[in-house]
Order: sequence, then C-alpha cells, then structure tokens
Amino acid sequence: MTESWVNSAERIGTDLHLELSGPGGRRASLIRALREAVRGGRLAPGTRLPPYRSLAADLGVARNTVADAYAELVAEGWLTARQGAGTRVAERAEPLRDTARVPRKAPPRARGPRHDLRQGTPDASAFPRTAWAASYRRALRAAPSEAFGPGDPAGRPELREALAEYLARARGVRTEPGRIVICSGFAHALRLLFGQGGGGVVRGPLAVEAYGLGFHRELLAAAGVRTVPLPLDEHGARVDLLGRERAVLLTPAHQFPTGGPLHAGRRSAVTDWARARGGVVLEDDYDGEFRYDRKPVGAVQGLDPERVIHIGSVSKSLSPALRLGWMVLPERYVDAVLAAKGEREAWASVPDQLALADFVVSGSYDRHVRRMRQRYRRRRDRLVEALAAHAPHVEVTGVAAGLHAVLRLPPGTERSAVKAAAWHGVALDGLAAFRHPASEADAGDGLVVGYATPSEHAYGAALEALCAVLPPG
Repeated sequence: MTESWVNSAERIGTDLHLELSGPGGRRASLIRALREAVRGGRLAPGTRLPPYRSLAADLGVARNTVADAYAELVAEGWLTARQGAGTRVAERAEPLRDTARVPRKAPPRARGPRHDLRQGTPDASAFPRTAWAASYRRALRAAPSEAFGPGDPAGRPELREALAEYLARARGVRTEPGRIVICSGFAHALRLLFGQGGGGVVRGPLAVEAYGLGFHRELLAAAGVRTVPLPLDEHGARVDLLGRERAVLLTPAHQFPTGGPLHAGRRSAVTDWARARGGVVLEDDYDGEFRYDRKPVGAVQGLDPERVIHIGSVSKSLSPALRLGWMVLPERYVDAVLAAKGEREAWASVPDQLALADFVVSGSYDRHVRRMRQRYRRRRDRLVEALAAHAPHVEVTGVAAGLHAVLRLPPGTERSAVKAAAWHGVALDGLAAFRHPASEADAGDGLVVGYATPSEHAYGAALEALCAVLPPG
C-alpha cells in the first residue's frame, strides 16, 4: 500500500512527498498515491499541488508522467485545473470514475467530452493575458478622443496601418491601409462579400475545395450562392478544372482539412484564370502562420493584388473570442464592401482594434506566434510519437503546418471510430464530415484531430484516450 504525506506548506503547494510502489509503472503508482492521499484526507480540498515539473524533479520521474497523472485525476474529478490557479484538490472530490476500486467489464458511455481534440481552436489557456493587457492600456492612453465616437466602417487606421506592414513582412501581401477592411472574422467577411440572395459584392457560382468547412457552405447557400466542388490531390485543389465560375475560394497556405500547401504552379494558374475570366480568388489564409517542417508559404495575393481577396483573422493565432479579422481587397471592391458593412453589419470593437494594433506594432504578436508555433510543434510531435508507438498502422498526414492532423484509417472504419471516440468522451471529427455533398471525390476514411485545443496538463491523457479508440490494424 502506498503512503503519502504533505508538509505544513501544502496549502500553497510548495512541497509534496509521495512514495510510489505497486504494479503498473510510475504513472499508475503516482495516480494511486495521489488518489489515496485525497481519499484519506491527507490532501485537503483546495490544496494546491506542485507544478508538474517540480514534482517530477522531486520524484525522479519524467515530467510527462506527472502531467499525465494530473490530467487523469482531473478527468476523474479528484483534481481541478484552471489557468492562473494551478492544479488543486477538488473542493468536493467525488470522482467521476474510480478505476482503482470499481472494476467493470466495459467503460460507461461518457456524459460529455472529457478530451477535446476538435480542430479549429487554439489552446485557450495560452492567451497572452499580460501582454494583451499591456497593449490595451497603452492603446487606450494613446487613443484620440474621436476614436470613441462614430467611426469608419473600414476600421481604425492604426490597425489597418499595422496590418499592412505585418502582412507584407510575414505573408508577402502587397497592399496599403486604404485597401484593408476590418471585420469580425472569416464568416463575417463572406457575409459582406456575398450578401443575401446572390446580390453581394462577389457573385456566384463559386468554386470551393471538395473538402472544407460545412458551416461556410451553409452560409453561402443561405446567401443564394451555388458552390461547385474542386477535387483535391497531393498538390492541392485542381484549379485546372475551373470553368465558368466567377470566383474560387481556396485555403492555399494549408488546405483545410486534408493539409498541404497549394503547389506553386497552381498558384500562378489560378491567378491566370482570374485574369482571363474576369473573376476573383478568395484566399482564406488558414493556418498561414503555423508551419513546422517546411519553408514559409507566401500569400497568393502577392501574385496579383487586383485579382485576389486575402482574408485573415486572429481566431487561431490569438483567440476566436476577440472577433477580429481583415480583408485585403482589390481596389475595385473597397467602396462596395464598405457600403455593405455600413448598411448591414456590426463593426468590430474599437478598443480591441486599437489593442491589436499596439500588439502588432510592439512585436508582441510576433513573439506570441513564435512561442505558439514551438508549442504546437511539440504537441504535433507527441501525437506522431504516440501513434507510432500505439497505432503504427495509422498513417498521419497534413502535419507540416497547422493545428490539426488527419489520421488515415483502414477502409470502412471511420464511422465506428468516430462513434467509439464519442462513447469514450473524446471529441473529434471524421474526415467525411468535411466533404462537399456534391463532390465525387473521396479522400478515404480518416479522423481530423486537433492538437491545439487541450491545455498542456490535459494533453497526455487526451492522446492516451485517442489511441485507445483507434481501430486495430
């Protein structure tokens, strides 16, 4: 039987001694020791546990071992974890499940997802609160009084100037502040461009990639826009199959969700098509800032600023809660977009725009992106390593950039894998969910796994749960 004691400094989590013994390895022993300490009252409700790096050093175990043990006990209800408050003993430590004392033949169906591996959202716990608050304070102090009156539907000039410089430097965009319009994200940009009933700034039919977000297709359908799917291959969208469409929507930096950049030859080909057709390319700069094993891929907009609408946001790089995005427009579209925005749409928060401008100009945005790029790369690597160890028959693709991976499954296993994941409390998406309903192309069975969403302490347990629900080889 394990023993555990906590010294008089336990309330702030400065010291914690555990003796690890019993079967199952270090991780299982640590989980048992912590569980017994809570159950026996030696760790009182509200007690803050040491950071996992400190406890790992004290016990002579790997940091991942402690992080995984904490995450497992959080999932079971013994502990709680919150940004800024650390890991603590739950105020009412009534476990959701106690695998040490309640044997059972099969796990019960999870009441809700314990492990969020859905694509599309960053790690919310990594939001740079201190740096953002500093930018907010500086921006409010420096803002002219007129910034708090009726504003310009194009957005604050401070932010448009900051974005013009940043996008030129980091993404190869060629523009000026007067051709940037601030919006509240990509969906808002689509609403401004296509309006309602097909009477927008841009007209359909619109070519789209055969795999993409269903939400965007639904939004376009509601606006009366017919979408035509373009097949995908290892070089991205088959833009050579474009025909009489008036516009095409692409994710050229990192195709969503299958992964990979649009080939250089196809980038040139699609701008040639737009010039010849009198059409326009809508560039969704999805995951443009997060690349790991490849050289940076510049924006298609840089090839022809008069035939490409470049659309970006901070929803992946900072937070979707900020509701800040931008459109870099050909000159001929600026007035029409501003008219649509002024008549129909709410504007993005001016204080948030001012804060983002300062955040970019001060260099805080670059530092945050670099830091998150390193964090997400480590997570990507842990995912690949876990799959190689526990599910070597599963191929991992689309991981040179972005915040998600595609796990290629044996034919006919996707639906059962998604169902098994939901049953065990793992939230993720099947690849088929992103397929255009009119597409004849089939990318095969797969899972779209987001590795950015879980907090650091919960990621190890999420990977373990994922591997447990994958179909056998």
